[in-house]
Amino acid sequence: MSTGFSSSSCRFADYFVTCGLDTESGLEPDELSALCQYIQSTRFSDGARGKLASADEGENFEQSPLRRTFKSKVLAHYPDNVEWNPFDQDAVGMLCMPKGLSFRTQTDTRNPQFHSFIITREDGSRTYGFALTFFEEVTSKQICSAMQTLYHMHNAEQYDILHTPPTPRSPEDPRPTPQHLHAAPSLSRLQRFNSYDISRDTLYVSKCICLITPMAFANACRKVLEQLHQAVTSPQPPPLPLESYVYNVLYEVPLPPAGRSLKFSGVYGPVLCQRPSTSELPLFDFPMQGVFELLGLENVLQLFTCALLEIQILLYSQHYQRLMTVAESITALMFPFQWQHVYVPILPASLLHFLDAPVPYLMGLHSNGQDDRTKLELPQEANLCFVDIDNHFIELPEDLPQFPNKLEFIQEISEVLLAFGMSPEANPQCSEGQGKLRGFRSGDTASDKRNGNLAGSPLNSYLLRENQTIARLQALVKRTGVSLEKLDVKEDTSTNKDLKVQCDEDEMRKHRLNIHVREVFANRFTQMFSDYEVFVIQPSQDKESWFSNRDQMQNFDKASFLSDQPEPYLPFLSRFLETQMFASFIDSKILCHDDEDKEHTLRVFDSRVDKIRMLNVRTPTLRTSMYQKCTNIEESEKAIEMRLCKIDHTALHPHLLDMKIGQGRYEPGFFPRLQSDVLSTGPTSNKWAKRSAPAQWRRRDRQKQHTEHLYLDNDQREKYIQEARNLGTTLRQPKLSNLSPSVIAQTNWKFVEGLLKECRNKTKRMLVEKMGREAVELGHGEVSITGVEENTLIASLCDLLERIWSHGLQVKQGKSALWSHLLHYQESKEKRDATPAGLGPPGIIHDTERRKSDASCAMPPLKVSLIQDMRHIQNISEIKTDVGKARAWVRLSMEKKLLSRHLKQLLSDHELTKKLYKRYAFLRCDDEKEQFLYHLLSFNAVDYFCFTNVFTTIMIPYHVVIIPSKKLGGSMFTANPWVCVSGELAETGVLQVPKNTLEITFECQNLGKLTTIQMGHDNSGLYAKWLVECVMVRNGITGHTYKFPCGRWLGKGVDDGSLERILVGELVTNTENEERMCRTPPMQQSPGMMRRFVTISPNSKPKLNTGQIQEGVGEAINGIVKHFHKPEKERGSLTLLLCGEYGLVWALEQVFQHGFKSPRLFKNVFIWDFLEKSQVYFESAEQSQMTQDENWLMRVRHFCHFMRAINSTPRNIGKDGKFQMLVCLGARDHLLHHWIALLAECPITAQMYEDMALLKDHSLVNSLIRVLQTLQEFNITLEASLVKGIGI
Repeated sequence: MSTGFSSSSCRFADYFVTCGLDTESGLEPDELSALCQYIQSTRFSDGARGKLASADEGENFEQSPLRRTFKSKVLAHYPDNVEWNPFDQDAVGMLCMPKGLSFRTQTDTRNPQFHSFIITREDGSRTYGFALTFFEEVTSKQICSAMQTLYHMHNAEQYDILHTPPTPRSPEDPRPTPQHLHAAPSLSRLQRFNSYDISRDTLYVSKCICLITPMAFANACRKVLEQLHQAVTSPQPPPLPLESYVYNVLYEVPLPPAGRSLKFSGVYGPVLCQRPSTSELPLFDFPMQGVFELLGLENVLQLFTCALLEIQILLYSQHYQRLMTVAESITALMFPFQWQHVYVPILPASLLHFLDAPVPYLMGLHSNGQDDRTKLELPQEANLCFVDIDNHFIELPEDLPQFPNKLEFIQEISEVLLAFGMSPEANPQCSEGQGKLRGFRSGDTASDKRNGNLAGSPLNSYLLRENQTIARLQALVKRTGVSLEKLDVKEDTSTNKDLKVQCDEDEMRKHRLNIHVREVFANRFTQMFSDYEVFVIQPSQDKESWFSNRDQMQNFDKASFLSDQPEPYLPFLSRFLETQMFASFIDSKILCHDDEDKEHTLRVFDSRVDKIRMLNVRTPTLRTSMYQKCTNIEESEKAIEMRLCKIDHTALHPHLLDMKIGQGRYEPGFFPRLQSDVLSTGPTSNKWAKRSAPAQWRRRDRQKQHTEHLYLDNDQREKYIQEARNLGTTLRQPKLSNLSPSVIAQTNWKFVEGLLKECRNKTKRMLVEKMGREAVELGHGEVSITGVEENTLIASLCDLLERIWSHGLQVKQGKSALWSHLLHYQESKEKRDATPAGLGPPGIIHDTERRKSDASCAMPPLKVSLIQDMRHIQNISEIKTDVGKARAWVRLSMEKKLLSRHLKQLLSDHELTKKLYKRYAFLRCDDEKEQFLYHLLSFNAVDYFCFTNVFTTIMIPYHVVIIPSKKLGGSMFTANPWVCVSGELAETGVLQVPKNTLEITFECQNLGKLTTIQMGHDNSGLYAKWLVECVMVRNGITGHTYKFPCGRWLGKGVDDGSLERILVGELVTNTENEERMCRTPPMQQSPGMMRRFVTISPNSKPKLNTGQIQEGVGEAINGIVKHFHKPEKERGSLTLLLCGEYGLVWALEQVFQHGFKSPRLFKNVFIWDFLEKSQVYFESAEQSQMTQDENWLMRVRHFCHFMRAINSTPRNIGKDGKFQMLVCLGARDHLLHHWIALLAECPITAQMYEDMALLKDHSLVNSLIRVLQTLQEFNITLEASLVKGIGI
C-alpha cells in the first residue's frame, strides 16, 4: 500500500488517544447506532417482509441495557494538534469504538481486543489508527444506579413480553446458539443473563487507548499498547510513570528510514519495526496468513479479481481486526495498482446509509454475530461481492471473468502456503489463527516428513478434499511435469547460523509468509504488463491542456495491447483496462519524467519490468500464455532478515520527565488520565529531527526546490491527478462526523453529480469507439475496438444503470434494482390494461388494407412496447437471475435503439418512482434525470448487435414476406415458392411459402445477423414464371428488418432460366421513426460507387467506362482485404462483399460485360454462354496436344473442372447464378487471376468482344490480374448457401 503519509511527519506516532465513558455527561444512548439497528429490524414491516420484521422487532429495541450501546467520547489526546496531521475528533472517536461503549458484569468475559483502522483524508492520503479496547470497573455511583434503573424498566417490559405467546429468541444470550431459535426463555434464565443488581454485581465499561500513526506498523503498535495496558493491570507499578513511555513513543521514536530497522523500548520489552527500501514492495504489516485461513485460496483469488475490476465489495465479520486485515491485504496484493474509490474497512454503525453509495467501494461491516446473511438487507447486490469472513464464504457478482492463468497461479500460491504448513483451503478451526498454528512450523513439517507422518504428496492430503479447482490443478501439474512429490518443505537453512534474528520466530514467519505471497502476486502483474510502456499514449500538448481535457483523452492504446494478449486473458483484461486504478496508474506514468520523479510503486514496478525484459526477449512468447513463476522471493526475504538481524537504529530510552510531585500517580486496574502539560509539547531541540533525519528526506527537499523550477512538483501533480480523475470518486471516505441531514444530503448530491458525469463519459467513450468503427467500415480511418471491448463497455453501462437504480432505494426486492423497478411497472401497467385485449398477435400493427406490392408497408415496424420487450426477456429460459434479465433487457433496448425511450417511459410513472425511491435518489432529481436520458439517447446514432450476438442459442420468431414486382404482378403465378434463410450463426433449411399470401412466420434458433436468402419455386402449374422485386425478413424480438433485393425473373425460358436465386441482404434503417436520431450511413457501401439500377432485362444496364469498372473492382477487392484485417470476432458478412451490391461478382460482371458484342434482337446472350464456349475451346485444345507449357495446362484443367462441376449441379440456378458460383469458388481457391489471364488470350474472346473491350486491352488486363492477386494471402471461407450441391 502506498501510504500517502506526509513527509513532514518523521515521528513514529502522531497522537496518543484515550476514549471511553465520560462520567460528567453520564449515560447517553448512542442514538445513531441504536437507530440503525432499529431501522434494520423494522425496515420491511410495511413491505414484503412484514412477518419477519415483527418477530425481530423486539430484538434490537428490547436489548437488555447491558447489550445496548452508549455514546463514547474522546477523553484525551496528546498532543493537541500536529500541523501535518490535524486531529479529527469525530473520526477517531467513531473508529476507536465503532459501536460505542459497552458494559459487562463480572460474569462476562472481558478480554482486551486489538483492532486497527484507517482515516482517509480528502486528498487520498491516509493515517492509521491502532486501538486496544479493555474493560475497567465503573466507579461512578450515578452510572451504576442509572444502569440499575434501566434494568428495572427493562425487566418489567420483558415480563410482559414473556407472557404473550410468540417469543423471539432471547437476544440477551451472549452465546451464539446453533439453531438460532430457543424455546421461550424461562424466567430464571432471564434473570441470570438479564440482571444487574447494584448490591451484588460489579459493573465494567469499555475503554480504549489508541495510537495514530503516519505508517502502518501494526505489530509494533500492538506491542506498545499491550505493554501499556499490562502496566496498569499488573500488581507491580511500571518502572517509570506511564507518561514517560507515551512521551517517548510520541516524541523520541522516529520513523525508521526506508530500508532500515529500528528498535525502541516499550514498558516491558523492546519493540522492533522495519521498513522496506525504495526498491522493495511497499510496507505491509498485517498477517496474510489469517486471510488465507479464513477465506481459503480460491476465495481470496475471487475477491482479488473483484477488487481489480472495481466491483463493490462488502466485508462482513464480528471482528474489527479481521475486516481491516482482509481489506488491507487485498489492496496490498494489487501492487502496482491502487484502489481509487471509497475505502472504509470499518464502517461505523452510524454510517450504514452509506451502503447505497452508487460508486465502487470496499467497506467492512461489523456483524453482531447473531444475524445471518439473509437478515442483511443491502441496497444493491447486482454488482456486489459479499464476503462473510467468519463463515468463510463469498458471494460473487454474475459474469465475473477468470483471472488469467488462474490454475497455475493457484498452484504457485498453494506451494507457498504448503511450505509454511498451511492448507490452501479455508480453515474454520483457525478462529484465532496464530495460536493454533504456532506449533506447526516449516521446520516441524520437514521433520514430520522424515518420520513419515505426512502423506506422500502434501498437496494430496491438504487439497483434494472438496475443491474442484485443485482437481483440475493436479491434471495441469501432470502436464507441466512439476512433481509435487519433490515439493520439499524447506527448513530454515537460509539464515546464516551466526546471525541472530532479533524478533521472535512467529513474527519472522509472518514477515516471510507475507513477502512470499506478495512477491508471487506482484510477479503476475510484472509478467502480464511487462511491455505496457509501449502502449502508453504520451500527450502531444502541454501538461495544462492535457489536464483540462483529461476525461476525453485516451492514455493507453487498449486495442493494440489486447490484440497482443492470449485469447483466455481477454475477458479479464478488457474489463481491467477500463478501471480507474489502471487509468490512474498510466496517468502517473505519463506525469513522470525520470526515475527520481516516479512514485515509489511505479519505480519499483518499472525496475522489475526492465529486469524481465532483459531476461526474456518477449517477442516470441507474445501470444502464448507461458506461465513464468516468481524468481525474486529469496532476495526480498534476505533483505528483511538482514534488517531484523542487524538493527540499524535504536531510539532513546524512556526517561523520567520533569513532572510535579504527586503527578503520575498509579492506581492498579485503571488507565489514568495522563498529565497533559508534559505530553502536549515535544523536546525543544529535537536532535534527531535535524541530525539523523534520513538522508533521503533531505534529498527530497532539495529535489522539491529543484522540481519547482522545472515542472510540476509532486504535490501539484497529486492535485492534478486528483482533479483529472475527479469522476465522482473523490469521496474516498465518508465524512466521519455526527451526521446531520444536511451532511447526508450533501454526500448524496455528490453521488448524483458523480453518476451523471460517469454516464456522460461512458456514453461518449462507447460512441467514439463505435463511430470510429463504423467510419472504418465506410473506409475512413483505423479500427480500434474489439468485440471483447464492446462487450466490456456494455457490461459496464449495465453496471452503471444498476448503481443509478439502487441509489436511494426504499424497498428492495431481488438482486437487481432495475429489474425490480421494471417488474413493479409491468404489474401496475397490466392492472391498468386489464381491459379486453386487442385481437391478433401482440406487438404487430395490423394493416388489412395492405398493398402487396409496396415494400415499405409490407413490413410495418413492430409496435414500440416496453412491456413486450420485458416479456421477450422473461420467455428466455436460459436467463435465470434478475441481474441477468436486467442486462438482457438493456442489451435488447440498445439494439432496438429504444433504451432512452423505454427508461423515460418507466420513469414517467411518478407515483411508482415516489413509492420506490427516497427523495434524494438520483432518479428523483429531475434535471439530472433528463440529462441522463439525453446522454443515453445518443446511442441511437449507432448500430449495436449486443443482444443478437450474445444470446446465440435462444429461439426467435422470424417473419418473411416475398414482394413480387408491381409491373408484372404474380397474380397468375401457379408454382409453389420456397425460401431458406441464412445468417452468421445458422440457416433454416427449406421453408415452403403459401403462394396465395407469400408470407410466413416461423420460429428457430437465433440466426445472427442475416446474410443470404435462397429462394426458388418448383416450376409447377401452367404459369411458373415469377418476377420478384425483393424479400423482406424481420426478427420478431429485435425488430431488425432485412431487405433482400432481387429484381429478376424465376422461371424456365425467361431471363437466364433460373428457378432459384441467392439473394444477399442488408439491414433496413427505420426512417419513419422521427424521434430517433439519424443513423450513420448504412454499412458496407463504398461512397465512391454509383447506385446500380435494378431493371428487368440484364442488357439495359447503364454502360460503365473502363475507369469506372477498374474503380469498381478495386473497391470490391479493398472491401475484402479490410474484412480480413479486422479481428475475427468483428468481421461482418463476407457474402455481402462477394455477392452483394458492388461486390466482387458484380465488379467482374462489369469487366465481362464491357465491349460484349450485342446479339440479335430478342435473344439474350449471357457471360456464362461465353465461358461455356471458352471451355469447349480449351477442352479441344487440351486434347489436340498443342504445345503449351505445363502451367497453362494446369490452369485449363482447373477451369474446365470447375465449369463442369457447376453445370452438372442438381440445383436449378440460372446462368447468372452459375457465374456467381464460379467467381466465389475461384476467389476461394485463389484461381481468379489465372482464369482472367487464360480468357484474355483465348480466341473465343476475339470473336465475342468488340476491339475496345477491356478484356482486349493488355495493360488493363494486367492491372486487373495484379489487383486480383492480392486475394491470395486470405483464406476465404464461403457460406454454405453459395456452394450447395457443388462437390469441389
